Amino acid sequence: MRVLLKACMDTEKANEAIRNGTLGKLIQESMELIRPEAAYFTTDHGKRTAYLVFDMQESAQMPVLSEPFFLDLGAEITYTPVMNLEDVQKGLSQLGR
Repeated sequence: MRVLLKACMDTEKANEAIRNGTLGKLIQESMELIRPEAAYFTTDHGKRTAYLVFDMQESAQMPVLSEPFFLDLGAEITYTPVMNLEDVQKGLSQLGR
């Protein structure tokens, strides 16, 4: 299932990760593990935030993917099922059958 992982990082923990040089490494390792089809980095409510869209094979992946953000960055994590245009069109074609 295609999902959107949103990781809002604790400002102080992210600041420390920048100061000690580990933030870039954590992001790179996460990208290699998650292999997102899209990755965006911005702010949300004043916090550094990552939005990663990827295919989750099973829910058992959630701890492996989430823990580095929780442990190292004090992040708040959400997972949201999402669709691309093809998914929406496929779903809509099944309405009214």
